[in-house]
Amino acid sequence: MLALSACSSTDKDTNAEAATALTVRAVKPQRQSWPRQLTANGALAAWQEAVISAETGPLRIATIVVDVGSSVRKGQVLATLARDSLLADNARVRAEVAQAQANLDKASSDVTRARQVGDSGALSAQQIESYRISQRTAQATLASARAQLRGIEVHLGQTQVRAVDDGMVSSRSALLGKVVASGEELFRLVRQGRIEWQAELDAQQLAQVRARQVARVILPDGQTVSGTVRLVSPTLNGNTSRGIAYVQLPAGSAARAGMYGSGIIETGAAYVLTLPDSAVVTRDGKSYVFLIGRDNKVREQAVTAGQRRDGRIAVSGVAANAEVVETGGAFLSDGAAVRVERGAPK
Repeated sequence: MLALSACSSTDKDTNAEAATALTVRAVKPQRQSWPRQLTANGALAAWQEAVISAETGPLRIATIVVDVGSSVRKGQVLATLARDSLLADNARVRAEVAQAQANLDKASSDVTRARQVGDSGALSAQQIESYRISQRTAQATLASARAQLRGIEVHLGQTQVRAVDDGMVSSRSALLGKVVASGEELFRLVRQGRIEWQAELDAQQLAQVRARQVARVILPDGQTVSGTVRLVSPTLNGNTSRGIAYVQLPAGSAARAGMYGSGIIETGAAYVLTLPDSAVVTRDGKSYVFLIGRDNKVREQAVTAGQRRDGRIAVSGVAANAEVVETGGAFLSDGAAVRVERGAPK
C-alpha cells in the first residue's frame, strides 16, 4: 500500500510539472556574414570654411544682401561697399589719361614733322632727339595713367563682395555702415554646404579604417545619416592618443556644424553566429540564453552579445548546433521544464 501510494504521488508530480511547463519555440544559431563595425563618437564640422574679406578699403559697407544660413552660389554678391570716392578717382584718372593721350599725339606730331624736315638741316640733331624723347616720355605718362585707371576699375569691382564658392553662410561680421579695411573678414562660408563627421578612434581602430568605407552617424535628434570615409588622420593626438576618421556626409542632410554624434564605421565583413533578438535575455548587465536539453529542461548559459542587425544579434559562447529558447526566456529559470515547439530557423 505504501509503494502504491508513493508511485501515485510521483505520477501526480510529473503530471503537474507537465501541465505547468511553458511552451517555447526552439531555434538554432545561424552563421551569417555581417559587416564588422567600429563604434565611435565625434564632432560634426564643416568640410572646409571659406573666409570672405574686403579686398579694398577703407570703405563703408553700403548694403548687406545675405545673412547667416543663406545658401549662396559662387560669384553671388553678398554685400557692397560705398563707391563714391572711387568713382571720383575714376573720373579724375580718366581725365589724366585723356591729357596724356593729347600730349602723346602732340609729341608724335612733332617727331613726324622733324623727320620730314630733318634732311634739310632746318632742325639740329639735338632738337630732333629732344622731340623723340618727348614722345617716349608722353608714351610712358599715358601708360602710367592707363595703369592707374585699370587699378581704380579693379577697386570698383571689389566693392561688390562676392562668394568665392557655392555654400552656406556660417557667420557674418559685416555690419551696415561700418567702415572696413582691406583684408577685414566679413563672412564665412561652409564650402558647398558639406559637413563631415570627425569620428575619434584609438590606434587599433584607426588601423582598420580605409577611405570609401561606409559609415552612419546618429544625430542628437535621433536621425541617422549615412556617409563615406573621406580620409583617415595620419597621426594621433599626443594628449588623447586618438586619431580622426573624416566621414563625408551628403549635402542637404540634417547634419549641422557644431553638433556631436555617435555612430559606426563598417570596416569589412565577418562570419558570426546570430540569434533572434528575443532569444537573448539581459540581467544585471549580462546576457544569457536558455539551452534546451534532451530531457526538455532548460539550462541558463551566459553569452557575449555583439552587434544587432535586422532583428538579430551576434553572440559568442554558444555552440552552433545548440537548441535555444527563442522567446519567453524572461519567464524561465535554470532547470525549468518546457514543452518544445520546433519550427523553421529565423
